[in-house]
Amino acid sequence: MAEKVTKEEIFNELKNILVEELEINEGDINCEANLFEDLDLDSIDAVDIAVRMQKFTDKKLSPAEFKKIKTVNDIVEAVYALLQE
Repeated sequence: MAEKVTKEEIFNELKNILVEELEINEGDINCEANLFEDLDLDSIDAVDIAVRMQKFTDKKLSPAEFKKIKTVNDIVEAVYALLQE
């Protein structure tokens, strides 16, 4: 992905994944939402999100970085940081 991607674009892509693929209510999705407690995702869903975000960015989160992710904003920040490299 050559062009610069904003955090808002990352959030919107993530929201699309959560709504369309994982059938999460769009109203439940905000930056502070905990993936596992608020959105009721499991580890398989989290891996699915990581794979889809990798397709969106052409970059892969490291397992160590992936383990730190708890909220929607954590994903946005991790993907944004990855794109700055």
